Amino acid sequence: MQPNGGVRAGDAKRSSSMKKDAAGAGIACKLRTEWKQFRKNGELFMLTVPALLFKFIFAYLPLVGLIIAFKKFNYAKGLWGSEWVGLNNFRFFFASDNAFRITRNTILYNVSFIVLTTVIAVALAILMNELGKRWLKLHQTALFLPYFLSWVVVSYVTLGFLDNASGFLNQLLQQFGAAPVKWYQEAKYWPVILILVHLWKSVGFSALIYYAGILGIDSSYYEAARIDGATRLQMIRSITIPLLTPLIVILFIVAVGQMFRADFGLFFFVPNDTSFLYPTTDVIDTYVYRSLRVVGDIGMSSAIGLYQSVVGLALVLAANYGIRKINSENSLW
Repeated sequence: MQPNGGVRAGDAKRSSSMKKDAAGAGIACKLRTEWKQFRKNGELFMLTVPALLFKFIFAYLPLVGLIIAFKKFNYAKGLWGSEWVGLNNFRFFFASDNAFRITRNTILYNVSFIVLTTVIAVALAILMNELGKRWLKLHQTALFLPYFLSWVVVSYVTLGFLDNASGFLNQLLQQFGAAPVKWYQEAKYWPVILILVHLWKSVGFSALIYYAGILGIDSSYYEAARIDGATRLQMIRSITIPLLTPLIVILFIVAVGQMFRADFGLFFFVPNDTSFLYPTTDVIDTYVYRSLRVVGDIGMSSAIGLYQSVVGLALVLAANYGIRKINSENSLW
């Protein structure tokens, strides 16, 4: 029995060794293939070097500073000499009276932006696809132009409409015999105002992305549908939207990852940082900015930034997991 046992043990060792050799050979073969691919497309890979350097310098090197979130930062003592306080910076934020309000505002605004931007942008992209080439460039320019305006400029445009004394809307209300509205002192109006301003500025860019996706759809699908007698609405419902779904899902997952990060320019400049409007316009980013400006607590600001990033990563993973469960072909990974 012992010799047989020794043979079996030897066979098991040889089998394990052969598997390791095969795995090593497979890795070496894969590396050789990747190296050949790199040499073949060396010029294209070199073009990515500036972007990789930019990403490394501004996205990965600053990760060392995350340690500030766990310290009571002192400029004199520096990054490593400052006192370690553990999770106190996080407790300070979550224990404040404003934590629930600004988190609620951030989430609700971003959910509204994601849903409305997606629906309106897809609808506009489909409508642009139905336009003739004569008017297409005009509509593309009109939709895309607001995207290039800074939020400072947009805030002045908004002020021109909503100014208490001479704003266009108040002038219009007075002409119809209604009393002027003090827009910058009434917080209840601003959820609608901010959503409309965001859509006006950003929906054109998303619409052009979806329009580019529609142009990538093989025209033979539409030709076959016309031969079968399908109407335009039927082609949109059965061809355009299903084939556009992977692009919609990708942009949705990316947007979900930014759900805990608000657009600082929109929420700071457009309401003019008016304290009357904080109940409906204050979000995490504006709160952090004011805390850093007034209190100067870098540790707390870093803690909130880390909190936003971790939650954003979790949301991306959860969204991708849910989409993969529904339809694995539409998930990112």
